[in-house]
Amino acid sequence: MAIEVILHIHNADPVLGEIDEIPGPQDTYLKINNPRQRDGKDIHYLQDNVVTVLWPIQQLTFIEVLPGQDEERIIGFVRE
Repeated sequence: MAIEVILHIHNADPVLGEIDEIPGPQDTYLKINNPRQRDGKDIHYLQDNVVTVLWPIQQLTFIEVLPGQDEERIIGFVRE
């Protein structure tokens, strides 16, 4: 199952994509499927037909993991 993430890259706009698994401490590259801008547009420095990119972990500031569609929504406060 793909995990949707937002990559925050040093001195660049964030990239939205899917990964197969969360990277471990030994990983040096991150495999991103369907890379695109957060608004869904193509990334200008990638070719039009690119569907997978290997990104060096050292170029990333941090990775946001977005909630999946299968995950339950957390209810913070319920009043009866």
